[in-house]
Amino acid sequence: MFVFCLCRNLANNTLTGSVSNELLQKQSDGLLSLSVGQNPNLCASTSCNPQTNDTRKKENNAVIAVLASIAGILLLLVIAAAVIIFRQRKRYAAARNIILGKRRSSIKGSELESKQRQYSFNEVVEMTNNFDRILGRGGFGTVYHGLIENIQVAVKMLSVSSVQGYQQFISEVKLLMRVHHGNLTSLIGYCNEETNIGLIYEYMANGNLDEHLSRKNNRKKSLNWEDRLRIALDAAQGLEYLHSGCKPPIIHRDVKCSNILLNENFHAKLADFGLSKCFAAEDDTHVSTIVAGTPGYLDPEYTTSNRLTEKSDVYSFGVVLLRIITGQLVITVREDTTHHISQLINSLVAEGDITKVVDSRLQGDFDSNSAWRAVEIAMASVSATSVERPYMRDIVTQLKECLAGELARKHNICNLQNEDLVGQFSVNLVSTDMNPSAR
Repeated sequence: MFVFCLCRNLANNTLTGSVSNELLQKQSDGLLSLSVGQNPNLCASTSCNPQTNDTRKKENNAVIAVLASIAGILLLLVIAAAVIIFRQRKRYAAARNIILGKRRSSIKGSELESKQRQYSFNEVVEMTNNFDRILGRGGFGTVYHGLIENIQVAVKMLSVSSVQGYQQFISEVKLLMRVHHGNLTSLIGYCNEETNIGLIYEYMANGNLDEHLSRKNNRKKSLNWEDRLRIALDAAQGLEYLHSGCKPPIIHRDVKCSNILLNENFHAKLADFGLSKCFAAEDDTHVSTIVAGTPGYLDPEYTTSNRLTEKSDVYSFGVVLLRIITGQLVITVREDTTHHISQLINSLVAEGDITKVVDSRLQGDFDSNSAWRAVEIAMASVSATSVERPYMRDIVTQLKECLAGELARKHNICNLQNEDLVGQFSVNLVSTDMNPSAR
């Protein structure tokens, strides 16, 4: 096989430009010997080739285009992020404006009518002695002790960070301005000034029911069976009024022991109406709403259907009644298993011994018939399906009968004690007559 190699000597020809790609390729392949010496203006490299330059320019342009596209995408992402942040800040500002009371003109003109007095923040500071005594805390805010002309009040101040609390504030004010009952806490006034929003209630000296039922209760007075039945009846009458006495009906939606307050005479009143819902019309059967309330007290039917009915309150009241009867916690954990109070009591009821059901702190001092009746009411109220639960008006009637049974027992005990005293007095008289020296 023969290979021919051509030689080209281009030296000393004062050539300009660039050698063609074909010649450069042949030189690279060893088929051509090329000499370009003494031609300073002649380029014998592919880097000077116009086609190569065009290719490189195209490659550079492609890189620039890619970089431009990436820069454009990044710019769009930055703009999108800025828009999202702006909208979030706008929403936050709107929510904060609501909280800070910057829509007071519309609020005052509608929800906060002048049926109850509006107090300035300076007056609230004065009545609470600069908020020096805390009565309690909740999701809405902090409750303080106050005095208005030597009359004790409770002042609940809205936390600035609580957006939901503001809505509850409005709901509670609207409800308490239209309902009035001896077993519902009374609204005395409110404060709606700049960042300071609060509600002023009547003062309930003995706190809430949950504190008295707690095993850690340090209060002097322990609730006896009559006290417990009276408190249950008071709370039931408050709920009956909301369900039957209001047109359209109102569902409390958060019935629990801590929302039942006790005054100095242990007269009970329902409190905290921030979650309450009113039926749209008198003949409505339910309200469709998101689930809200307290675990353990929540109606299981409501939690699965989002259909709030008056029987939802009945279930919650049934849990309250079980707690009143037994003194047990609503939710307990045993051997890593969670138990509801209704499950525990159901197993005890099956044994047929009422002393194992009723709070042991009562030491058997109760009418067993009224106790069994109260247990039956409670267990019917916490039935899994709402149709099996009684109405509050029926519960009120039955609790009155329970209380009557306990009062009759106490009356009989009192009569027996009086008879014993009379008999003892008669014996003493006879002894004295038979022994004149004793005179």
